[in-house]
Amino acid sequence: MARHHTKEKGDLGVLKAQLDLFEQGFMILNPVTEHAPFDLVAYRGGRFLRVQVKYKSLDGSGGITVHFRSSWADKDGTKMRQVDKDEIDLYCIYCPDTDACYYFDPKLFGRSVTLRVEAPKNNQSRHVKYADDFRRVP
Repeated sequence: MARHHTKEKGDLGVLKAQLDLFEQGFMILNPVTEHAPFDLVAYRGGRFLRVQVKYKSLDGSGGITVHFRSSWADKDGTKMRQVDKDEIDLYCIYCPDTDACYYFDPKLFGRSVTLRVEAPKNNQSRHVKYADDFRRVP
């Protein structure tokens, strides 16, 4: 797969999420600003969901790890802050290695979550979150 600039990766993730959500029966609403805490809103059956989309590749152990924080750079350097989970209803993770989207409520997890695409090498089974269990919007 061709390498993408960071902004292009984010744009690709949002496009993949829009298509996947549409195929799950959602109407897609796009915010007019880039400064919203979410990337899009999904609507179905009287329910609105504020969706934050992340583009994440598999790590070396076959997992997708998402940290609930945002970062940006300005003249004073790189800044980070924890995501306000009250401003987001749903995370959508697009993984280019699987060409799939994974969905979850960030309030169900602490500071991060790892979804496993491949089984752990140590055969651990307790507390393992398999990515395929997160393919549909809850």
